Amino acid sequence: MGAKDNEMVNIVPVSRDRHASKGWRRPTGYSFAATEAVVPLTGAEFAIAAVAMPIAFIEKSGRYLPVAVMSPVSGRNMFVAPAGQWLGTYLPARLRSYPFLLLRGEGSEQMVLCVDEDCGLVVEADAETEPFFAEDGTPSSAIKPIFEFIKQVEHNRLATELAVAGLADAGVIQPWALTIPAGEKQLEVKGLHRVDPARLAALDDEPYLKLRKSSGVDLAYAQMLSMQMVRIFPQLAAVQKQMAPPRQAPPLAFDQDGVIRFS
Repeated sequence: MGAKDNEMVNIVPVSRDRHASKGWRRPTGYSFAATEAVVPLTGAEFAIAAVAMPIAFIEKSGRYLPVAVMSPVSGRNMFVAPAGQWLGTYLPARLRSYPFLLLRGEGSEQMVLCVDEDCGLVVEADAETEPFFAEDGTPSSAIKPIFEFIKQVEHNRLATELAVAGLADAGVIQPWALTIPAGEKQLEVKGLHRVDPARLAALDDEPYLKLRKSSGVDLAYAQMLSMQMVRIFPQLAAVQKQMAPPRQAPPLAFDQDGVIRFS
């Protein structure tokens, strides 16, 4: 899960052959994430994210993926203002590196720096763009820190996967029965999971110690703490309403059965 769905992007490896004459512009806002209802998180982000937004797990390909919940409504990011400003106190790492990401090279285990060429930020180089490469053909001074940042995020993501897999194996990740107020209705959010505190407390010493060694316990308590942050959504909705251009803010759309689903 990234800034845009995979079918809407053109992600290619950064290479001298393709990008020597190209430049890129830094995003001026966060409109690129305006439809992201959830954004992937790594374990290193849990402590600070937990006091800024709800953290949950979504099931994907038989595994649980930790995510920052940006909205209870699919297809909308309530932390992004109508003009693209970020309304939260924490910005997930995944959004800080846009439009760059790391992917495994074809037929290789090596991670390759890639860029979304359909993001509108990759253009012919000029005085206002950041270069991909220096004159000697090495990565530019603008690219190097981004590459190092994304490599660190990727390293932490792998450790996070092991910790979350341990929580899942211990049976403490359960569906999150979350409801939110919408006028006079209570709408149910489907597809999110949480740590069950009763199951975590009931673990025997051996599985609990195993989770503690993998940092799974730390992630579990941060996730449970973050659940109180669902209260931020009515606040964000009020801010969104104030900032929206007159008569241009679309109404929230819900399923006919009054259920919101994350897939």
